[in-house]
Amino acid sequence: MESYYAVLEAIAGAPGDGVLAIIISVEGSAYQKEGTCMWIGANGETVGLLSGGCLEEAVAAYAREVLGNRQATAVSFDLRTEDDWSWGQGAGCNGLIRVWFEPVTDGTKPLWLALKRCLEHGEHVLMARSLSNRNEPPFFQSETGEQFGGCRRTPHREWREWLHKTPFYQGRSGLYEADGETFYVQHFWPKPRLVVFGAGSDAPPLVSAAKAAGFSVTVSDWRPAFCHPSHVPDADAFVMGFPHETVPRLRLNERDFVVIMTHQFERDRELVSLLADMPLAYLGVLGPRRRTDRLFPSGSTPPFVRSPAGLSIGARGPYEIAVSITAELISVLRRRSTERV
Repeated sequence: MESYYAVLEAIAGAPGDGVLAIIISVEGSAYQKEGTCMWIGANGETVGLLSGGCLEEAVAAYAREVLGNRQATAVSFDLRTEDDWSWGQGAGCNGLIRVWFEPVTDGTKPLWLALKRCLEHGEHVLMARSLSNRNEPPFFQSETGEQFGGCRRTPHREWREWLHKTPFYQGRSGLYEADGETFYVQHFWPKPRLVVFGAGSDAPPLVSAAKAAGFSVTVSDWRPAFCHPSHVPDADAFVMGFPHETVPRLRLNERDFVVIMTHQFERDRELVSLLADMPLAYLGVLGPRRRTDRLFPSGSTPPFVRSPAGLSIGARGPYEIAVSITAELISVLRRRSTERV
């Protein structure tokens, strides 16, 4: 799960000021990479981790200083040393991490809430933050063209290209040089949506696992008792009805992940006929490959359909199958190749 979802929730609910800490560069190895965020509230509340635990105490200490002087700053943490002569705990993690500390006050909180709203509306947002001029507010632009943040500079051509041409979830966050200035550029992506068709007894474990991994999960079923929070409490949304009714209402697109698991052959066949021509990010069908082959008029499952859904880990039972499917969803989201055995 991307750390900024929880951090933005914390900012929205914070009773007072705080500091947003963001990893802006990593040299060598590190537990987390560029773009990882942490919230440190004035009341001592923290949300998120920038390391495996060896960095957070020092980050909180620097955050208190930033909160006191209201000045954004960058701090480098050298985790390569194995002794205690530097700032740290002799972690020996072989990485040099640079963290940007951004104070969040009554004056700047609205821009982070605007970012949160864009993500909730399913929009990709690019942020560019000048490190050369720490008094200048960040620049934000959403994929629909909305600009916010209070920065009045003209966006660089590269920023527009990165915003509109970067494949879903593939943009790299990091430092960028332009016109003698150093910027930190970060992609903020909306949560990927997983639609689960079929709310049988094996659906709740998958919904829970996928949600914990950062997916926004919608459950669709034609049975009112199953398509309900009392049966699938972790689902974010429910769309009740038969496939020919629900598929058009879902407005599926190339960013969506779909798993078919109704356990009813004719329902699965109807869903396959409705979904096969859609440009989905992922289409998986629960059950043996031989059964899935029979769902298609050709008698053969197309290469883009994952069947059986999930990575081949020898999973048994609903919970292990949920883990295997969630792992495959993550591998597709991160564009990692997976071999089927």
